[in-house]
Amino acid sequence: MQKTSFILRPMELGDVGAAMKLSTAEGWNQTERDWKIFLIDPGNTCIVAEFDNKVVGTTTAINYSNQLAWIGMVLVDKEYRGQGVSKSLLTHTLKKIESCKSIKLDATPAGQQVYKKFEFKDEYPIARLTNLSMKDMPSENDKDMLPAPVQQKDIPEIIALDETVFGANRAQLISSLVKENPGKALMLKQNSRITGFALGRDGNKYHHIGPVVASSTTEAKILITKALGNLINQSVVIDVLFDKEDLLGWLTLIGFIKQRHFIRMYKKENPFPGQTVKQYLICGPEFG
Repeated sequence: MQKTSFILRPMELGDVGAAMKLSTAEGWNQTERDWKIFLIDPGNTCIVAEFDNKVVGTTTAINYSNQLAWIGMVLVDKEYRGQGVSKSLLTHTLKKIESCKSIKLDATPAGQQVYKKFEFKDEYPIARLTNLSMKDMPSENDKDMLPAPVQQKDIPEIIALDETVFGANRAQLISSLVKENPGKALMLKQNSRITGFALGRDGNKYHHIGPVVASSTTEAKILITKALGNLINQSVVIDVLFDKEDLLGWLTLIGFIKQRHFIRMYKKENPFPGQTVKQYLICGPEFG
């Protein structure tokens, strides 16, 4: 195949349609709203590869408080693979975010080998599970722990809890998830303090539940049960940390099937590991 001469440039809002075509072609779950989350913050890095006025590749990097950069949406049109497009996109993106203390991403097994060449190291695995048609199920709730809808006034406390558990401040992302998907935003309180929450969003193929933060597996099940109760007969996708074996077993019992897995990886140091003991579902590989 003759090598294609392509250019790299910043992604613009006008590129969202072309970017959607790339992610949809791969069977990914992103919506136009997801792509716009990357673009709305000028601190983020969003790059496209273009050939003959056609977008043939993308890469995004979210800037979480100038401390942690999160790489995602590494996509290349099948027709242009094997020509160095993804390598150029990653090299360019990494140069743009080199001032961040740490860089992370969630890689597929195939991508893991590529990222190792860029000096990324493994942190931990994450399982992707899907349920094509949620069935009704017995409630996990008890009278002492009933999930409540997240209110506008609760967002700052949820952002603070998420920062502790995730490891970096994701204020804009968390605010956007709550405001754009209020019906999927739930929380648990004990002694007037938020101890856990579940957020979610609509997807191109599935409803996505996550992140879910909780003080225990019991709390996580209560939040997830309530979230799933609103999605009966609909398709759902979730990404679960591998060490949550009890939760993984329970999800299998209620109809979830493992689709594939990701490997969380980091470059440079890992000064923001968060508290994985309280992290049950991630927000998705594109957001962390």
